[in-house]
Amino acid sequence: MKAFSLLLSTVAVSLLAGCGSTNNYLSAKTKNIEYYRIFDIQTAASRSSVAKAASDGLGRNTGNAQEAMPIPSSADLPDLPGRFKLVNPFEGSKLAALAGGGGSLGIRIATCDGAVWTAKANRTVSGSNNLALTVCLFQYKGGYHLDQYAVFSKQEGGLMQVSRDMANAMVGTPEEWTEKTLLDVVRNIHAVTGADVKLLEAQPDVAGTPWLDKSDAPHG
Repeated sequence: MKAFSLLLSTVAVSLLAGCGSTNNYLSAKTKNIEYYRIFDIQTAASRSSVAKAASDGLGRNTGNAQEAMPIPSSADLPDLPGRFKLVNPFEGSKLAALAGGGGSLGIRIATCDGAVWTAKANRTVSGSNNLALTVCLFQYKGGYHLDQYAVFSKQEGGLMQVSRDMANAMVGTPEEWTEKTLLDVVRNIHAVTGADVKLLEAQPDVAGTPWLDKSDAPHG
């Protein structure tokens, strides 16, 4: 109740602070942000065990996941892991030109060529935000790489913003839930297999080693 009352007070002060700030608060916006992360996973666990751990971690926060576990193209593991790639299936077309305008990320799809397990999943909160996530698990002689690529879309402003702020104060912000969704995949691999996990690349940056922390709801 204290958080709720504080939120109402903050909103009221913001709306009364001036015409400019009021217009900005009520101005409807959609923000699109790309995320990607590449983790190195050192474990002797089988690919099926690592894939199941990743799948279970993904399922904690997403719905409508599509997963695949293709047969490896060779019995010999590669010296180096694969890496996800971003492709535009409509490159060179008028549709691609229109989709690539200002304020848009364009049409880009993450591919996982050579991965031993792949998944696509969404986390959607109607009227607030959407996270579209692709995960690729690559096996190599030294272990595994887990690649994550996501597009996070967030709606702000408009008459719905007061309701969004109230919900965020009670259950956590969309950004906090996006972080939890990405990290829980790696957290579960670490928890189940005891793997040594290192972050190699990330955008936006990740501070510390949160994948070693216990998985909790942002406001849980």
